[in-house]
Amino acid sequence: MRPVCFHGVSRLTKITFSSPVQEGIQDVENLMRAQAEGYDPDLGAALEHLLSSGGKRIRPALTLLTGKMLGGDYDRLVTLGAAIELLHTATLVHDDLIDNSLLRRGIPTLNSQWSPGATVLTGDFIFARAANLSAQTESIAAMKLFAQTLVIIVNGEISQLFSNRIFPDRESYFARIYEKTASLFETSTAAAAIISEVDAGTIEYVRQFGFKIGMAFQIVDDILDFTGEQTTIGKPVGSDLRQGIVTLPAILYADKNPANPDVQLLKQGSLQSNEVHFIRLVESIRRSDAIDLAYEEARNFVQTGLEVLACLPESPERAALADIAEYILHRQQ
Repeated sequence: MRPVCFHGVSRLTKITFSSPVQEGIQDVENLMRAQAEGYDPDLGAALEHLLSSGGKRIRPALTLLTGKMLGGDYDRLVTLGAAIELLHTATLVHDDLIDNSLLRRGIPTLNSQWSPGATVLTGDFIFARAANLSAQTESIAAMKLFAQTLVIIVNGEISQLFSNRIFPDRESYFARIYEKTASLFETSTAAAAIISEVDAGTIEYVRQFGFKIGMAFQIVDDILDFTGEQTTIGKPVGSDLRQGIVTLPAILYADKNPANPDVQLLKQGSLQSNEVHFIRLVESIRRSDAIDLAYEEARNFVQTGLEVLACLPESPERAALADIAEYILHRQQ
């Protein structure tokens, strides 16, 4: 149920979203790197490669900002933030291997340099270290949520792997991006509230905020797969569609152009075998209003997320959380 307390989110200061927790982000990264200490040096080298490849650390920023806003313990929040970001990192290692991706953010992936076996084991190691960190929060409820989220993410990846030739409807698309992306955003905020020991209503507000902006994040990511440049997004344009993964811009375009021969090939699952038709469809989607319609969906998620956020007391951290929502909507990579 949508809260009725939205009157616009007041900005106390003009800040970037990580400013109030910049020290905490650094402590999260230090703790993540420390997880390979005492183990095979190749694991340390792999983890360093993954952590040095960039990223805005949005998920730990959400955790730290939410927890700081709610008066949570700093050390436990840092530990939780590191656990969540390591979980995210491990999923990327396995995703890149499954997709046979050779680049991420323009940097060679782990599987482009290591054997499949070594890549899988490295991802498993990172998952295990993430789980260990979640246990160090000493919150059974947060640990349970962490484990549930991992199950949701893996289930989503399995579903995508075995149904990537089936043309999805909007409902199945939204269910998939929740599993793939929004579930971890949701956990980033909800688990922070849990270990901050606030009331159930507050936990629900921040959970909804994380869910909403997580959905928007993946929609924008799917838009950039069509509109971005390879040098900016770090992967070929239309790469999801080439793998048979049909995202919101393609769904919206197909809804308006059901008789288009390229759309028909897409629905039949045979588009990827015809390069001419594939390139033509990608360009058609890029030039169509499907892009604007998809952005409107992302805007709606961000707007409702901000409505929920406005139900919490004003603070620099709340303003920074709103900045994250705006960044997600307008990011270019």
